[in-house]
Amino acid sequence: VEIIPDLSSIQLAFSRIKEPWDDAFLMSLHGGPYPEKRRRLPYEITDIPLLLQKHNKIAILTDKENNPTIIAKSFLKSSALPHFRTSELKIYVCERLGYPDERIIEGTPEEIARMSFNEPNVVIVIRAVEQQTSRAVEKTEAEIRFGLTENDISHYRGLITKDEVRAIVIHKLRLPQRGIFWDIGAGSGSVSIEVARIFPELRIFAIERDEEQIKHIEENIERYGAANVEIIKGEAPDVLPDLPSPDRIFIGGNGGRLKEIMEFINNLRWAGIVVINATTLETFETSFKLLTEANYTVDAVQVQISKLKPLGDKHHLSAQNPVFIITGLRK
Repeated sequence: VEIIPDLSSIQLAFSRIKEPWDDAFLMSLHGGPYPEKRRRLPYEITDIPLLLQKHNKIAILTDKENNPTIIAKSFLKSSALPHFRTSELKIYVCERLGYPDERIIEGTPEEIARMSFNEPNVVIVIRAVEQQTSRAVEKTEAEIRFGLTENDISHYRGLITKDEVRAIVIHKLRLPQRGIFWDIGAGSGSVSIEVARIFPELRIFAIERDEEQIKHIEENIERYGAANVEIIKGEAPDVLPDLPSPDRIFIGGNGGRLKEIMEFINNLRWAGIVVINATTLETFETSFKLLTEANYTVDAVQVQISKLKPLGDKHHLSAQNPVFIITGLRK
C-alpha cells in the first residue's frame, strides 16, 4: 500500500491568510462534545479563551455543532476576557477549502458571531501581539502563581477558606495537571481560583447554592481570568449527576448533607482523592466514619493557626478556630 498524503485543511487555511503556522496551537472540536458526560475531547470551546492566554494563534477544526458562530460567541461571554479584549482578536473562517466556492471571511468576534457559514470550514483565531506589550503590568499580575491571600479574593463576612488551610487542602488533593475537580460548597471560590491558577488545564466545577457567594465566585473568576472554572448553581448532591466524573473532590461545605453527598460519590466508578474540611467534632466524626466504611485509605490532620497581632506596643499570637482536614484515597 502506498499512501500519498494531500495538504491538510490547516495548512491550506494558513496559506490563504498568509500567516505562518509553525507557532500555532492546533485543536479539533470535530465530533464533540460527546453525549456521555464522562467522555470529552481533549479541549472544548470553553477552553479556547484560556488557551489564548498561552497561545497567540489557534487553529480549530469545526463541525456543525461547534461552528464559527458558536466559537465567536464564546469570546463575548468568557470570564477570561479581563486579560484580553475582543478588539485584540481577529477571526478567520476558511470555508470549503479547495472547492470552487471557497471563501475566506475575516472579522472580529462580534462580527463573526452575527454570521452563518457553509460546511466544511476551519477557524483561525489570532491575538494581536503588539497590543499585549502595552499591558505588561496587567500581564505580570495575571501570571500563574500560588499564594493568593484573603484580601486578594472577593468574599464576605470572613466566609473563606483561610490562606494556610487552603494551602494544606491543595497539597492534600495532589491534583493532576489535567482532569476533573469538584469543589463542593465552594463558598467564595477561593480553593477553585487558587487551583485554577496553578493547574490551567484542569476542569474545575465550583458547586455553590448561595446566591451571594455565587456573585463572589463570578467576581473572582473575572478578576483572575479563571476560564477553567465553571459555576454549578445548586446544592450537592442534587446537581452532581450532571457533572463529568471527578478525579479529585474537595468538600468545603455540605449544607448538612454530607452523608448523602458521600453516598453519591461512593456509587461513582472513580478512583481518586476526596478532601473534607470540618470545623466541628461531629462533622469530623461523620467524615471519618463514612470514608472508613467505604474502604478509603483515610488520613486526618488538625490545623490550628495563630496569627501575629498588635497588643498595645507589643505583639501576640491570636488563635483562629481549629480545622480538621480529612483525606480519603480511593484506588
